Amino acid sequence: MVLGLEGIREGLRKFLRSSASYEKAVNEFIRDLQRTLIKADVNVRLVFELSQRIKKKALEEQPPPGVSRRDWFVKIVYDVLSEFFGGDKEPRVTPTRTPWIMLLVGVQGSGKTTTAAKLALYYKEHGYRVGLVAADVYRPAAYDQLKQLGEKIRVPVYGLPGERDAVKIAKEGVKYFTSRGYDIVIVDTAGRHGYGEEQALLDEMKAIARAIKPNEVVLVIDAVMGQKAYDLAKRFHEATPIGSIVVTKLDGSAKGGGALSAIAATGATIKFVGTGEKVDELEVFNPRRFVARLLGLGDIEGLLERVKRVEELVEAQKRVEAILSGRLTLRDLYHQIIGMKKLGPLRKILEMIPGLALYNIGEEQLKLSEEKMNKWLAIINSMTYEELDHPEIIDKSRMKRIAIGAGVKVDDVKELLNHYFMLKKMLKQLKRGRKFKGLLKGIGDIR
Repeated sequence: MVLGLEGIREGLRKFLRSSASYEKAVNEFIRDLQRTLIKADVNVRLVFELSQRIKKKALEEQPPPGVSRRDWFVKIVYDVLSEFFGGDKEPRVTPTRTPWIMLLVGVQGSGKTTTAAKLALYYKEHGYRVGLVAADVYRPAAYDQLKQLGEKIRVPVYGLPGERDAVKIAKEGVKYFTSRGYDIVIVDTAGRHGYGEEQALLDEMKAIARAIKPNEVVLVIDAVMGQKAYDLAKRFHEATPIGSIVVTKLDGSAKGGGALSAIAATGATIKFVGTGEKVDELEVFNPRRFVARLLGLGDIEGLLERVKRVEELVEAQKRVEAILSGRLTLRDLYHQIIGMKKLGPLRKILEMIPGLALYNIGEEQLKLSEEKMNKWLAIINSMTYEELDHPEIIDKSRMKRIAIGAGVKVDDVKELLNHYFMLKKMLKQLKRGRKFKGLLKGIGDIR
């Protein structure tokens, strides 16, 4: 079990089996959680913040109808831990432009050079032309190590053996690859042995960053680093703002509190995790999948699925109430499209309302394809606040500006506006034709 946090899973099982009162069982879990995190070398302040967030939500929030408080508590633990690791935000793995310059930073022994080769192999296998730059001028044989790894994965390595100026190597290496049309350039830099010797390293990082202007600074963190990772990550971030984190040595039962601390210190997200020594043992980090594994989701998967279904039903009910209020702006339509992408067509949501089937609402009026929804979301994002609240002011010149900003045709903007005005008119007719206060009665009983 990675990260040495097996105690969280056991604490959750203990909570579900407990015959004590809900509040007492929550307090016992919080104590178990704190002990586990501290034992795993998580920064004490972060342990307190995380555990108190769970406790506050557990004691103050009320579960949706049909969900017990204990089941709801499991969902709270799952959500809070997932959010701590990045939540639903997928790490941006694909470069947003080329060439893409990645600067790897970290202390000696964190596995930076091997990680540089792992990243190069990952991107090469995804169709990018990748170049490696060996800018570690302190560690003996650093260039030779990267050169051997590069030959193994068939990725070229730039270096100047004997040169002591790391900034010069980094700058010339980036220039060498970008001038030859390479998509991604990964710069491996020096580390220092031990804690307390980082100032010279940090100064060098600043100088290299100024020289090559990286698109992404990647902090490589050793999973066994411990509490000192908090201060170290904070100092690295202040020197060269961290864009993402790679956690190495997550195989076996290593402590991983340092990785947790680093995330909180930098505000960055874990992008990749190294799961072994081999050059192909690197995987994209998925926060919820990781927490599911951490908690032993196989034991509680059914419980979380039940809670999710009830939550979606409550969300759908709120959306229906908003729709039937008769007040509809493009902001509302934006959120409804987001909701439709999650819950399905608006038709299915409206069908939950008793009596609505009496109205002749055409399928084409409500049906939206996935492609069209994505276009409309882009169009709405391209509008000003005034246009969102008062769509009637959108004339031809505004349509053209909106279309250019959204990367669509003017006809797509017209189609969205026509749909909006049609939908608004339809809702007004429904509101005049019948009072809807009684129609929502009983939705909460649907399962």
